[in-house]
Amino acid sequence: MSYFFNPKRFYHSLGRRRFWEWLLLVAFILFFYGPLLHMFMLAFADKYEAPGVVPQKFGFQWWEYVLGQRTLVSSITLSFTIAFITTFASMVICLPAAYVLARYEFPGRKAVMFSFLLGNAFPRIGIYTSIGIIFYRIGLMGTFPGVLLIHLLGTMMMMIWLPSGAFRSVPRQQEEAARDVGASPLQTFLHVTLPMAWPGIAVAAMFAFIGSLGESEGTLLVGLPNYRTMPVEMYGVILDYPATAGAVFALILIVPNILLLLLMRRYLGAETISKGYKMG
Repeated sequence: MSYFFNPKRFYHSLGRRRFWEWLLLVAFILFFYGPLLHMFMLAFADKYEAPGVVPQKFGFQWWEYVLGQRTLVSSITLSFTIAFITTFASMVICLPAAYVLARYEFPGRKAVMFSFLLGNAFPRIGIYTSIGIIFYRIGLMGTFPGVLLIHLLGTMMMMIWLPSGAFRSVPRQQEEAARDVGASPLQTFLHVTLPMAWPGIAVAAMFAFIGSLGESEGTLLVGLPNYRTMPVEMYGVILDYPATAGAVFALILIVPNILLLLLMRRYLGAETISKGYKMG
């Protein structure tokens, strides 16, 4: 055990270069994961007083408190409901468009694809303000369809670009072979193209769900006062509740994203994502 607690011996055994590599790795881990670890500790803190780093007492007091607030629980339910509907609606709307952009050449095709990317190049709050003015004139402010449209707009780039790249990676010969043996265009798409492009589509759907779950600015502008999702409610939690309650709420928001990433890890990779960002 003395080996691990003797810095000088540890330094000489590793060598100078390896020692600094380990030191940089530890510094990076503390910098990147330190706030997350601290938030995790706060979420289970019954008693915490600054400037202490570690809570003085652990327990589930603030979990009971947060889950006992009707407004907070309703915001959690609303967030997941909107995220599921947004992901499904985005797939129904965007997958046909992605297939057309991947398979057919027409004037302005690249300009159409670039337009989806261009919408993410500007500050969201400015775009949402303009959308809010339009929504106010047509009566969508403070309505569920208005909030849903805001969330859909935020998912369109991912649901167009990544599936489009996935569809381009499907060999045309496979589709032509299915058509030659009598499959209809719809059967070819469902039984040949869609299964082969599924990894890219699954990654896009995951990002759409996570993006909808974390959307705050547009929902805050369009949805209030009738619709308060988890990220919107977080503003009030930060201002009106102790830091321990805010940590509980943040953990509830983060855990589903981590679970999704773990479930989809077989599809996540540099190759899958890079294909989606090629404007072919």
